[in-house]
Amino acid sequence: QLQLVESGGGLVQSGGSLRLSCAASGFTLEYYAIGWFRQAPGKEREAVSCIRSTDGNTNYADSVKGRFTISRDNAKNTVYLQMNSLKPEDTAVYYCNADLTGIGARNYWGQGTQVTVSS
Repeated sequence: QLQLVESGGGLVQSGGSLRLSCAASGFTLEYYAIGWFRQAPGKEREAVSCIRSTDGNTNYADSVKGRFTISRDNAKNTVYLQMNSLKPEDTAVYYCNADLTGIGARNYWGQGTQVTVSS
């Protein structure tokens, strides 16, 4: 079964940290660009961070730059999002997305993991 599974969400106080994991089964994440997205209640889904498959180049939304770090462990077929200095406005459901472009293009979404930051 081809799927992405996020984990690591939870309730944390403002200023705290969480590490989200995005694990793939049935396919190899190494060949995919991976993005983390989030959606807060009543808001549209927004991009948080991404990491390319080719060179590991990373990008971050301005709102999380300097606080969040995306990384990948190809041996574990997993991508991580380390979130530090969390703020109440980071509260959202976080989703990971795996995207393979070109011939045989594929795109997968995980089911999401809830992150709640209390003030």
